Amino acid sequence: MSCPHVGSANLSKPSPTDNVYREDCTQCFDSVDDPAGLDVCLKCFNGGCAGDRNHAKLHSTSRNHPLVLNIRRTRKTIERNEPPLKMSKLAIAAETESDRYDTTLTVKCLECRIDSLDKEDATMAPVIDAVLKANTFSRKEEVKAWEQELTSCQHILTMQQGEPRNIESQHLGHCSKCDLNENLWLCLECGNLGCGRAQFGGVSGNSHGLAHATETKHGVAVKLGSITPEGTADVYCYNCDEERIDDNLGVHLANWGIILADREKTEKSLTEMQIEQNLRWEFSMTTEDGKELTPVFGPGLTGLKNLGNSCYLASILQCLYDLPSFQQRYYGDKLGPLPSVSDPAQDLETQLRKLGDGLLSGRYSKSDSDVFASEHTPNVPHQKGLQPSMFKHLMGRGHEEFSTMRQQDAFELLQHLIKLITRSKHPAELGDPTQPMRFVMEQRLQCLNCNKVRYSSNEQDSIFIDVPMEKLPPGEEGQEPKYKPVTLKQCLDNLTASEVVELTCAACGSKDGFTKRQAFKTFPDVLVVNARKMAVVNWVPVKVDVPVIVDDEPFDLDEYLSKGQQPDEEALPEDESAKNKAPAFVPNPEALAMLEAMGFPRVRGEKALHATGNSDANAAMEWLFGHMDDPDIDVPLDLGASSGGAASGGAGAADPEKLAMLESMGLSGPRAVKALKETGGDVERAIEWLFSHPDDDGADAVEEKAPAADAGPKKEAGSSELPAKFQLQSIVCHKGTSIHAGHYVAFIRKKLSEDETSWVLFNDEKVVKVVDVEEMKKTAYVYFFTRV
Repeated sequence: MSCPHVGSANLSKPSPTDNVYREDCTQCFDSVDDPAGLDVCLKCFNGGCAGDRNHAKLHSTSRNHPLVLNIRRTRKTIERNEPPLKMSKLAIAAETESDRYDTTLTVKCLECRIDSLDKEDATMAPVIDAVLKANTFSRKEEVKAWEQELTSCQHILTMQQGEPRNIESQHLGHCSKCDLNENLWLCLECGNLGCGRAQFGGVSGNSHGLAHATETKHGVAVKLGSITPEGTADVYCYNCDEERIDDNLGVHLANWGIILADREKTEKSLTEMQIEQNLRWEFSMTTEDGKELTPVFGPGLTGLKNLGNSCYLASILQCLYDLPSFQQRYYGDKLGPLPSVSDPAQDLETQLRKLGDGLLSGRYSKSDSDVFASEHTPNVPHQKGLQPSMFKHLMGRGHEEFSTMRQQDAFELLQHLIKLITRSKHPAELGDPTQPMRFVMEQRLQCLNCNKVRYSSNEQDSIFIDVPMEKLPPGEEGQEPKYKPVTLKQCLDNLTASEVVELTCAACGSKDGFTKRQAFKTFPDVLVVNARKMAVVNWVPVKVDVPVIVDDEPFDLDEYLSKGQQPDEEALPEDESAKNKAPAFVPNPEALAMLEAMGFPRVRGEKALHATGNSDANAAMEWLFGHMDDPDIDVPLDLGASSGGAASGGAGAADPEKLAMLESMGLSGPRAVKALKETGGDVERAIEWLFSHPDDDGADAVEEKAPAADAGPKKEAGSSELPAKFQLQSIVCHKGTSIHAGHYVAFIRKKLSEDETSWVLFNDEKVVKVVDVEEMKKTAYVYFFTRV
């Protein structure tokens, strides 16, 4: 049967810059593995499910793109009576997709309802072939998975090597200072061979390579066992204290008589060892007696596949979509149809609803074991997990950190997502799902001389708690140091404790200082707590595992509610000379000088000292590491300005200077105003937004009306009603010495049946019921408490 659309479709092959969505639907997680398969548009390469949800048909109708390539994939059945061979090294298996799957291809016209067009047609065949060979959208992301974005440095580019000589092979067998014969690093400047630092995974090292670099100032070394004939290797610059790339490694090695073609890789690279360490969280998937924890399936029990260092994203998403406000906002019958947009993969609303359906419906929560194990090889099937590739790309677009494949700070990601969602449009009947996290903190300042007070408030969506660190007596030699456990109450007591700060009183002129105390003016429905367990070692922040004891039963926070200004308290005067004038802040000159010497701008140093008591440069530096991504980090300190916290980010008039920058590039009018608003005033991200939203005219950005004069003040976030009882609902746990490495998982309290509520571990795609979560609660990084 002929189709009139084939000849008139004007099809073209996907270019290298085109996204080809041929794995899962852009509007739901139905994929090529479902019975109906996936329809890939042969015009724009959108992927639409071909099953009962009809997203392919929806796309075809709205875009007038009728021709699609239907791809269906079925898993080949393997019968196995013996366990698979244990991998002897970390490597990518040579197994291909055709080894694992049978794939069926069909060309269809959705408008003519023809289910089998000729794949060999001269118009379509080249396009079909190009679609199948093109990197898929997720593959583009996965290509970078587990890779660090390494660069060269000035020390490598300007390196001066010693006189050329051939280093005999017998002199490359062990460290020049000890007998170690592995983890050996060759100094590229003088040819010295020294052992490296001890590495996780049992790799020995006495740091003689580092000692040589310190003594001689020779900064660049290469790990001998990591050198491949292709010219890749672990290259480290001790001066930068960073792993680097040496584009002229072959030449530099030849200076010492080492020929690349003759080398053979014999040891794991640093990246491979990092991968192995990240994957070692698997120990938590078993009980104390070695039995595997039981997988659970159903609505709200769907895992997320690790895209390569994306566990920080998976753990936060699981906790967010466990909240009732997110479930109501992004999943359910009240939502109506999905937005009609030209590119669903680039639309935040669509992708958030896609995640809601994927995580909450239970549609994808099913075991993925097609391996038939005999009774001698018990197999515990887990889920395949959803691939949130589209969402990860979308939420990280234009962001310096979240657009990379590197591991990130889960709490910083949470703050980033809250900002993105807050700036989005929300139906009035559903509202902003982050609103239940918002509350008001109140700060009280009292002059030590005249005793006059000033109260100020700030809307927030989370709190930081500094965890006290007290080392326990050392144990056996070689053991990691252990710390004295603290309670959550101790941390909250410290957060709300009074402290003396060095300020000059605007009323009496005294420089004696003020007492400062903060407390809750209102409480949220969901209290998010970030436990900061950072110690500074050699000016480098290192995460330490201090156990924090958190009750499993509900507890109240009534004592942390601010009492507000009392009748017997006299406020700082509001006359013309002092109206809206906050106490003058004089930063500690010695501490500020130390921060500036470390490279921190003066404005940031002043802010950090003000926030941490104005005495300790170390405390201020830790504060700065935790607030580097604050949108107002470079705005001068203004104690008299009101702050809207997360709720106000991105609102208000566009900066004229930034508008002028966009106009100079030919990007002007309402679209430019909206772009700046949607990206929090970030010019680079605004440009990206403009190019990714070509159909948005920005009209709604100028249609926002000022609130009516009689509308009254904005309602404060949260509630001051008592009792304020909270219970731990979920936690994000982290393993590793840095929040930018290691592995994140989530533990969530789930109702598994009418009679059973249990903690459930979300470890990427693996979702299992756990019996004891007490140890994990002690070392959590982010806590979600719900008001009960």
